Amino acid sequence: MHSTSVLILAGILGMTLGAFLAYLAIRGRSSVDRSQELEQRLHEANDKLEDFQLQVNEHFDQTSQLVHNLTESYKEIHEYLSNSALRLSNQDIGRQMLEAGSGKLKEDDTQLQDMGPPKDWAPKEPGAKGTLAEDYGLEKEAHAGN
Repeated sequence: MHSTSVLILAGILGMTLGAFLAYLAIRGRSSVDRSQELEQRLHEANDKLEDFQLQVNEHFDQTSQLVHNLTESYKEIHEYLSNSALRLSNQDIGRQMLEAGSGKLKEDDTQLQDMGPPKDWAPKEPGAKGTLAEDYGLEKEAHAGN
């Protein structure tokens, strides 16, 4: 009997040890599978990011080209209108349009740049408000109403 009980005890111990080792193997395998899954998701995310960056670059390249085309079209329209103005109207109007398109100011316009803002008229009495003050003349109207 003694050998039977030892045999049963060894069998139970072997099964327990086998179950424990199987559990560790499955657990180790699932962590390997999990890390592989995470690596795959990381690669997919990187691929999506690179694709998005390429799309953004293409968007800005195309936008730049379209703005350039728009600028060129504007220049062509302005030149056409200026040339038409030279042919169809008097020469002064045509010259003004050409100067406006080139960004040059007329000689008379430089005087406008030198002018400062309007100055408040000097009060006739010391301590009185000038004619450009917001409440100028309101005191007189208030006294006139009484």
